[in-house]
Amino acid sequence: MDIRSLLDSAPILPLLRIERTEDAVPLAGALLDGGIVVQEVALRTAAALPAIARIANELPEVIVGAGTVRRADDVHAARDAGARFGVSPGITPAIANAAAAAGLPFLPGVATPSEIQGAVDMGFLTCKFFPAPACGGLPFLRAVHGPFPDVAFCPTGNLDRANYREYLAEPNVVSVGVSWITPAEAVAARAWGRVAELARATVEEVREVPGTVAASAVGS
Repeated sequence: MDIRSLLDSAPILPLLRIERTEDAVPLAGALLDGGIVVQEVALRTAAALPAIARIANELPEVIVGAGTVRRADDVHAARDAGARFGVSPGITPAIANAAAAAGLPFLPGVATPSEIQGAVDMGFLTCKFFPAPACGGLPFLRAVHGPFPDVAFCPTGNLDRANYREYLAEPNVVSVGVSWITPAEAVAARAWGRVAELARATVEEVREVPGTVAASAVGS
């Protein structure tokens, strides 16, 4: 599955920051119980790669990916751990080449028109827009839709529950990356029921976004 096909089925992409490897499976399972199959584990902790391996091995129905991929070595380590896709904050030829060599569906980060053009030149027509609010938010997405009508985006970076549906309603947005579904305090307390509840409520909210790919994907 390529990254666009993957995100077409995943309008909500939760970011998992895992400090304890033993939390990986119950956290991913809580999101799955709430209706979210595609999940991104950020490579920001020592537990991240072991967590990806645990999820991949014990919850094969979850499509687990690696986020915060910053080096070519990260691509190969994520793939070897069982990640089924990768996400980067930015993009370089080295990372792009590593993702291609690894056969890993990849979502590169962009923040400017020049970076979008560079990603397109590397063969990417689906990009992460990061950090979305700080880099122009909705007005930026609307402005680049004209010159880049064939590029789809997954905005991330401090989107909140009050505005994420506005992003999903844009014609060039296929998914949004969010973190409120896995709040740090709930994960620290191992309040998995709370995580499942937040996931379930978010899935229901997405169904109410009219006229979007997201609404169709979640409603199917």
